[in-house]
Amino acid sequence: GHSRPKRADQFKAFVTGAALKYKLPEALLWAFMKVESDFVPTAVSRKGAQGLMQLMPLTAKDMGVNNPFDAQQNIYGAAKLISILMKRFNRELPLVISAYHAGGGAVSRREGIPYSETSQYMTSVLNAYYRYMKKPPYVRD
Repeated sequence: GHSRPKRADQFKAFVTGAALKYKLPEALLWAFMKVESDFVPTAVSRKGAQGLMQLMPLTAKDMGVNNPFDAQQNIYGAAKLISILMKRFNRELPLVISAYHAGGGAVSRREGIPYSETSQYMTSVLNAYYRYMKKPPYVRD
């Protein structure tokens, strides 16, 4: 298999473009991608989430994504969703990340992090985010 830096490197332009368009930190997009798919664009979850950012088919459609296995569409669609969640949850990252995982409704209803697996997910994404702010995933050691 390819090294992770090599895998991540091919998506740099899309992450930069989506981050600019939706006013998001690049490191946050990388963090979601790392935790969701480990930079594998063909990834599919047991629940049917698809692509680099593991979009559910209906969510992908809502975000204007026709082909979730197209890296550019997947990243831009996820960035659009994250930007919507950023507005909804006042840019509070723990809530934004939890809503990406569990849905905005679940987070609103619980007024916080709804499930223990969401809590673990949120911690993983935040950890990756802080790591990638120092050094993005396409930079080799």
